[in-house]
Amino acid sequence: MMEERNHIMSDAHVDVKVRDFARQVAEEFGEERMYACFECGQCAACCPVHRVNAEFSPRKIIHMVLLGMMDEVLDSRLIWLCSTCYTCQETCPQGIKVTDLIIAIRNMAYERGSFPDGIKRQADLISAEGRLYSLDEFDQKKRQKANLPPVLSRVEEAVKLLEDRK
Repeated sequence: MMEERNHIMSDAHVDVKVRDFARQVAEEFGEERMYACFECGQCAACCPVHRVNAEFSPRKIIHMVLLGMMDEVLDSRLIWLCSTCYTCQETCPQGIKVTDLIIAIRNMAYERGSFPDGIKRQADLISAEGRLYSLDEFDQKKRQKANLPPVLSRVEEAVKLLEDRK
């Protein structure tokens, strides 16, 4: 009887965890449209990343979120493969903002500390420089030759925006 009771309690805990993760993603995502997914596979069929890496599937990511597979989703390297081309989002028959959902999941993973080293380096560069790379004199001369205005340093503004987000 005690074993059965513990099993029931652990199932209830899992159900709460499942609902909590899906709810957290929906809140970060800004809507609950992901619940409308009926797994037609259109997002994966049109995804350019899926064409070269069948392991990546927007449909699979949504399904895992709905199943409450928090650790598997947030610790997955697959969420970082999305090219954010928005093709899946444009073709979803349910109007699910798939790319926005993946970006929200990435944000959650980053806050948790689950991200590839390259992402950390990019975030550090953006924090320090206001962009992914420093513009040097050579870049400014290329811009001038192309009749483009010089890019001014906006590091302070970028840092302030990042600090306001915290």
